[in-house]
Amino acid sequence: MAASKTATLTLRIEPEIKQALQRAAESEHRSIANMVEVLIRDHCRAKGIPVSDISDNKRTAKGAIS
Repeated sequence: MAASKTATLTLRIEPEIKQALQRAAESEHRSIANMVEVLIRDHCRAKGIPVSDISDNKRTAKGAIS
């Protein structure tokens, strides 16, 4: 099975924001990268910006139907 393709995002943020992000990620047992992805997806959905659901992509790639 082929690995999912991902893109790298490099950004600078205030140390206090990074600490808050780390605490938020830890509280949900997530990595920082996964927490950022969840936050971006939530924001896009709230603003009506279409974003594909990674679980939908995996189901489509495998040909499974739920």
